[in-house]
Amino acid sequence: MPIDNLENSNAIARPRRRPEWIRVRAPSGDTYDSLKELMRKKTLHTVCEEAMCPNIGECWGQGTATFLMMGDICTRSCRFCDIKTGRPEPMDWNEPDRVAQAVKAMDLKHVVITSVNRDERKDGGAPIFAMVITRIRQIHPGCSIEVLIPDFKGDPDALKIVMDARPEILNHNVETVPRLFRTVQPQDHYEWALATLGNAKQMDPLVLTKSGIMVGLGETFDEVVEVMRDLAELKVDILTIGQYLQPSKKHMPIDRYYTPDEFIELKRIGLEMGYKWVESGPLVRSSYRAAEQVRELSKLDLVHAGGS
Repeated sequence: MPIDNLENSNAIARPRRRPEWIRVRAPSGDTYDSLKELMRKKTLHTVCEEAMCPNIGECWGQGTATFLMMGDICTRSCRFCDIKTGRPEPMDWNEPDRVAQAVKAMDLKHVVITSVNRDERKDGGAPIFAMVITRIRQIHPGCSIEVLIPDFKGDPDALKIVMDARPEILNHNVETVPRLFRTVQPQDHYEWALATLGNAKQMDPLVLTKSGIMVGLGETFDEVVEVMRDLAELKVDILTIGQYLQPSKKHMPIDRYYTPDEFIELKRIGLEMGYKWVESGPLVRSSYRAAEQVRELSKLDLVHAGGS
């Protein structure tokens, strides 16, 4: 088949309309508006906005958010992500205090902290994560903390800086299957992701580890299950699985939409593999229901330890 015809054939095969089970409400409400104003006043960024998360209305409406640190420019150019790529601004070492102050002002019980990749730094910006964890604990004790970290190129020394600060949840998303890594996230390596999650559990078995997968990028169902198996072997506690949604025409196209039944089946498989928590659904994103995860799993650990 000529190349032009092959491209046209692939284009026709792409899903052209979102199915009825993918419905995103426009964000609104007093809590959402006040939270957005607070972010602007403190010159803070959230991945909720930068990555165009479909759950921003629900999460912000409940007074929760995922903070994006180290600027809003990433050194990597993943084809699924809407965060800007380029040369980052210099590190802002006062940012951890501003984030902590915002967490306190919002009176959060659980917070998710993530960042862009800062590959220009040998430590990948790991000290910023440690600083914000420490500062939140100082001024807003009782708030549980989840960090969604870069892979730090698999560097255990950078990871240890974060782990020594002892977040409740250490999260790194594998995002896709090994076969698609070079296409979906060309500067990342599957081995770096596995090293990050495996080393974290070895450094501190009591810290919950977490990872996430997007589906609909061209992988097969069996390939997703194989990644789930790899992560389960590393004793990852929490797994999130969600549908990839194309942020714009310049981003990677959607290969197909998974059905609700397929998400249910992936959850069943994950729980059978031994994950403590599997969040699987079309609009599931990494920080979705994060507060509930840490709250319920902390109770579970207490029961297993003989506590009350």
